Amino acid sequence: MNIPAIEVTNLTKAYRGRAALRGLDLSLPSGRIVGLMGDNGSGKTTLLKILAGVLSDWDGSVRVAGHVPGPESKALVSFLPDASFLPDTHRAADSIALFERFFADFDAAKAREMIDFFGLPWDRTLKEMSKGMREKVQISLAMSRRARVYLLDEPISGVDPASRDVILRGILGNLDDDALLVVSTHLIQDVEQIVDAVVFLKDGSVLLSGAADDLRDEHGTSLDSLFRKVYAS
Repeated sequence: MNIPAIEVTNLTKAYRGRAALRGLDLSLPSGRIVGLMGDNGSGKTTLLKILAGVLSDWDGSVRVAGHVPGPESKALVSFLPDASFLPDTHRAADSIALFERFFADFDAAKAREMIDFFGLPWDRTLKEMSKGMREKVQISLAMSRRARVYLLDEPISGVDPASRDVILRGILGNLDDDALLVVSTHLIQDVEQIVDAVVFLKDGSVLLSGAADDLRDEHGTSLDSLFRKVYAS
């Protein structure tokens, strides 16, 4: 029996007494691209941080590739947070060298290929790059680990539509078939054609989930329209 890449049961997390996740249940197999969708405050970022092992003090059961979030799971998870995490003074080569020191599964050659695929400059510091360029550097690093699970928090937010398409092509071109990719986004229309399944969060709980094609067939509409409908109600 295959172990789910992610298995969450009755997950609850509160900040200063205010619930961010409320009894959340979720099971995701390997070899899928999953869209994690929800409005602001739905719990997307909190969930990803717990799965990535960077947020503690939660209640419930969480397993990532069979492991409780910690050193063993972190070795199998590549996490792209929604905020910049690299020094402003870094050039792309500096960041590649940093990841090569920190992660045993990091493929520096793949990272260099992605930097070139995105057409990014090697001679500029991150401070000298646009937000979209900096985002592409960070995606190049995250997707160049040979991970079992990839957790990307809003990887296409704040960039123009043309850049979103290039970023998604870069992500898909460097994803192993047996890996799980979870993409958090509110830009449903941009990711609709690449996701195999979706999870809609609302107020810290799963509102709706399932295979993308099944949900489209059941509701007779696109995921983008379904998202607008369920969050308007």
